Amino acid sequence: MSESETPQTYQVLARKYRPHTFEDMIGQESMVTTLTNAFKAGRIAHAFMLTGVRGIGKTTTARLLARALNYETDKITDPSVELGKPGIHCESIMASSHMDVLEMDAASRTGVENMRELLDGVRYAPVSARYKVYIIDEVHMLSTGAFNALLKTLEEPPDHAKFIFATTEIRKVPVTVLSRCQRFDLRRVEAGSLKTHLEGICKQENVKVDDDGLVMIARAAEGSVRDALSLLDQAIVQGGLDGSAVTGEEVRAMLGLADRGRIVDLFASASGGNAAAALTEMRAQYDDGADPVVVMRDLLDVCHEVSRAKTLGEAAEFDAAPDQAIRLKEISEGLSAGQVSRIWQMLLKAYGEVRSAPVPLAAAEMALLRIAVAGELPPPELAAEILKDIKSGNFKPPVASASSKTSSGISSAKTSNTVPPSTPTSIQGGSSPSALSVPKAAPTPIPTAQIESLTDFVENLGDTQIQLKYDVEKYVELIRFRPGAITIAKLDSAPVTLIGRMVEALRDMTGNLWLIEQEDGEGAPSISEARKRAVADQAARDRSHPAFSHSLLKNAKLLEIRDVPTTSESNVINADFSGQSEPIDSEEQD
Repeated sequence: MSESETPQTYQVLARKYRPHTFEDMIGQESMVTTLTNAFKAGRIAHAFMLTGVRGIGKTTTARLLARALNYETDKITDPSVELGKPGIHCESIMASSHMDVLEMDAASRTGVENMRELLDGVRYAPVSARYKVYIIDEVHMLSTGAFNALLKTLEEPPDHAKFIFATTEIRKVPVTVLSRCQRFDLRRVEAGSLKTHLEGICKQENVKVDDDGLVMIARAAEGSVRDALSLLDQAIVQGGLDGSAVTGEEVRAMLGLADRGRIVDLFASASGGNAAAALTEMRAQYDDGADPVVVMRDLLDVCHEVSRAKTLGEAAEFDAAPDQAIRLKEISEGLSAGQVSRIWQMLLKAYGEVRSAPVPLAAAEMALLRIAVAGELPPPELAAEILKDIKSGNFKPPVASASSKTSSGISSAKTSNTVPPSTPTSIQGGSSPSALSVPKAAPTPIPTAQIESLTDFVENLGDTQIQLKYDVEKYVELIRFRPGAITIAKLDSAPVTLIGRMVEALRDMTGNLWLIEQEDGEGAPSISEARKRAVADQAARDRSHPAFSHSLLKNAKLLEIRDVPTTSESNVINADFSGQSEPIDSEEQD
């Protein structure tokens, strides 16, 4: 190579394979269809707002729109989205060097002065193109003054001016700006479509990457095409220069991922209650370079696939190897739907904890320990069986006692031999204490309240529970009431913590755990509503009382009618009519 020659610069895949036409874009069929119909009908908006995650194609779409607006060939003189054959202005627009297509990065030029400088040329006609197009990237970074300077021009722009905005934070854009734009939400590209796109690029680049590696890259990109191409660019050099294929293990090591099979084994150990095996496997994966945050995310994916296998059965499809698919189905057969849902909630919470924890590994191990402990508990479906027994009348609520407390604080009705407080055991004369099943030092039972109706529950609430009493009286509409179980109508406007506070109060009153469920339909009127109706009914009866209806007082208003006993000395006059009554003094009469 001579000194005058410039070495060829490598162009990364994200730039090399940037879409040149709307047909090249993947995953945005809805937007392409809308724009195609708008251009054909001649209903082209004066401003467009493109929003979506990073690397989804917002800037590329903006340049394609600028090309479509100014597309011109020897035969085509109108705007067109069919950009297969390059037009007169296409090359310079894609290179960001056209005089009539102005691009501005709002992240670095946020002030009102920058916006005024840009808008000063709006009133001038384009030099060579059909429209003068303004592309403003990251528009949400503009200051308030810059947005205000833009509003008037955006509301009534000249016929030759078009605006195209791009942003990743659509909520930060003022509503006054959004209302003046035609908005397009660019969607994340699905992992399957992204994998197919990567396969096509690998063929054009004449490189080989295993399917497992492409699947990992597509998942790690999280719907971003640019991220996927950047990761593919990095993965290609992992295979060396001998032309050998890039294996899934190499991609996994590059991304810091754990082996998929080991993730499935980790999930099986934790969900099966084997805490020791789960912690050992987690530590081994960490020592091999796995990121605890990525492990938690992979466990969420496994949990989702297990739930699909549990629900769909043989119809479930997996993005995994055949042996792993069989393993997932085996795990789903050993778990109930309630257990899978419970594990999902625990993993979802653990994912946030691991991301923010000072020691992510410790947080991940504690999360696995919680899942393993929960795996030894009865499945949530047992609650449905209890509710079924309650409805059939065969349910007997357990009575908490010192002998029935387990290490977790939950009373077990199966293993304890307790005596209800209402039927205390008495020792008869001559009976030997050793012959009794009751321990010698039995604790004194705590007095419990007898709750036989919702009214009893409200009356037993203390002075410190005034808010709970008010909420129960106002919102709770009773459907069924049985000892240990209450069925109410759905609470639409009630506080979300109402049922939890009711369960806690009932447990404090009775010593038992009550079940409160909601059902569709209407229940009995709430206590507050029933009280209002009773007052209204009593007022109606009082107005029809003879003492009021025969009243001669005009415009009289009934306040209250009370039944006074006629035998009371306060309303009985004793008079003697046998003697001569004395005349009444006129002054006294007055």
